[in-house]
This record gives sequence, structure tokens and C-alpha cells, in this order.
Amino acid sequence: MKFINPYLFVVTTFLVVSCTSQKESLSLKEAYKNDFYIGTALSADQIEEKNAQEDSLIRKEFNAITAENIMKSMYVHPQKDQYDFALADKFIAYGENNKMFLHGHTLIWHSQLAPWMEKIKDSTEMKAFMKDHINTVVSRYKGKISSWDVVNEALNEDGTLRQSVFLNTLGEKYLADAFKLAAKADPKAALYYNDYNIEEPAKRAGAINLIKKIQAAGGKIDGVGIQGHWRLASPSLEEIEKSILEYSALGIKVAFTELDITVLPNPWDLKGADVNQNFEGSAKMNPYPKSLPDSIQNKLAARYEGIFKLFLKHKDKISRVTFWGVHDGQSWLNDWPIKGRTNYPLPFDADLKHKKAYESILNLKEDKK
Repeated sequence: MKFINPYLFVVTTFLVVSCTSQKESLSLKEAYKNDFYIGTALSADQIEEKNAQEDSLIRKEFNAITAENIMKSMYVHPQKDQYDFALADKFIAYGENNKMFLHGHTLIWHSQLAPWMEKIKDSTEMKAFMKDHINTVVSRYKGKISSWDVVNEALNEDGTLRQSVFLNTLGEKYLADAFKLAAKADPKAALYYNDYNIEEPAKRAGAINLIKKIQAAGGKIDGVGIQGHWRLASPSLEEIEKSILEYSALGIKVAFTELDITVLPNPWDLKGADVNQNFEGSAKMNPYPKSLPDSIQNKLAARYEGIFKLFLKHKDKISRVTFWGVHDGQSWLNDWPIKGRTNYPLPFDADLKHKKAYESILNLKEDKK
């Protein structure tokens, strides 16, 4: 029988348990606390703390929060003479109770408008709406919400201005005016322009032009939010890096505001195919209905690792990185651009367990210790 030194056994066991406990106690927010905020988007149920496991995960991993939907205009301003701040107030309370950075999303956006807003045709009425809406919402949370998406998705893919109800009634002046109104309502809040695909060359050029015009008109703009709804192979890290550098050169901060990475095929890449009901239930379009193969898990982990390496390289220019959802089961990508698919775009799976992608992000910081 082989002799086992009891002293060595105890010491070894202690070290293994200690290392394991330390590993389990680590979190994204702690690992990146000296670099930038690590955020997530909360659903209405999460704001109301309806799931204790989700709530525990949110509190452990994230130090910044964005409301996924409930602060959009259709929810907070459903009628011309009526505001509804019930859930928004709970969002504020949640962030304050957990000492989190609070980001407001969003003030001026062409989508998810209340029906009465879409019917505004007169410039005088639109000016009055913008002034009342921005002042009422921002003033209510003055000193509580630290940053706002003032204008959201005002650009087309070619970098031209989107023909929204705001542009059609007020012209491009509405952009600078929105930032001026927000700054007046809360001078200390950081104000952002937020959009998707603005790391792509044409749309990036449009965004840079938009930001310069806001600055030239005297609007206070503190940062740009690159949404980061990305894919396993695109956009390239080179284009993302160019974007960080070019936006930063304007004297503003860069945030990655809605980060997720789809692992599913995009029907829009299929030449000659329309995005319609024919894709519903297609096995080709929903290849991983039950679980994600290890080969794709590894690709997702490698993609997140490359992205976060780049973020760390330019951490002096980045204010916040926010994942668009807490876990895969919550992700909007399960229903877009095709309903009913199973996607796996986030570091946590639908069972709230961390994935290889989570480990790849965390290990970037561990490797430097």
C-alpha cells in the first residue's frame, strides 16, 4: 500500500479548493473593472426580479444595465398627454440598489413609437413633442441615469439619413436639437448616438459626418454607441478597430451597446431568396434546435476572444461593453430575422450556465495575472 502524507494531502486539498473557489467567485465585472463597464440589457421580468437565478447572475456579472424595451417611447409615452414611468422607475431602483451604471435607451427613434407619434405631420407639433418628451424623461432621471442614447438608428446602410418621421417634419436639424434638449435637461449626463453596422465603411462615414454636424451645430455629444450585432466571421476585427480609432478621433468615447454574435445562417445571404414565411421551420435555417455543437461553441469562443482582445487594446477609448440580453433564451435573435429559431449569441446559455465564450472573455484577464 502506498503511503500518503496526510499533511501534503490537506495542503493540496486546501489549494485545490481555494483555487476552485476563487475561479467560481470571479465575474466579468470584476475582471474588467479597471477597463470599462460590463453591461447587459434587462427585460421587464428581470427588472421586476421575477426569476431569482437570473437576478443572482445579473448582480454577480454586470455593473451596467440598459432597459431592453421599457424606456422606448411607445412604453413611457403611450398618449400625447400621458406618461407611464412605472417600469422605468423600477429599472432605476434596481440599478441604484445594486450600485450599477444606468444607461437610458432611447429618446428619439423612428421605431417602437406610440401610434400617435407616427401621425405627427407638422413641424411645430413635432418640435413640441421632442421638447416635451426629452425634457420630461431626462429631467425625471437627472442625476440617476448617467448616459443616454439620444438618437437611435438615424442612418441608412449607405450612410445617408433615414427618411423617418423626424427627418420628414424637421429636416436634419432635429439631430442637433435632440442633443441640445437632452443636455439642457441633464447637463452632466453623457449623450450618445447609437446605431448598428456603423463599423462598416459607408455607414461609418455617414455616422462620422452626422456627429461632426451635431458638434458644429453646438450639440453636446459625448460618445457613439456601436451596437455590435455581429456574426462569427464578420465584420472583421480590422474594420472594428478602424471604427474605434476614427470615432475616438472626433473627441468622443466609444461604447459597444448591444453586443451579441449570431451563430445561425442569415437568409439575406441567400441570393434570390426573400425573407418570408417559407423560411419558417426550415432545418437549414435552424441547424441547432436543441444544442450547439462543440465546433461552433469553439468558434463563438474564439470570436469573443478576438473581439475582447481588441477592446482591451483600446480600453482608453471605450466606456462600456453591454451584451444585448443576459442569456441565450432571452435573445431577440431567436425570432429575428426568422421567428422560432434557437440562437446562441451570448456568453450564458438558456440554463444560465456560462459557455466557452464566457471563459474566453474571462481568461483574457486571468492570463495577465
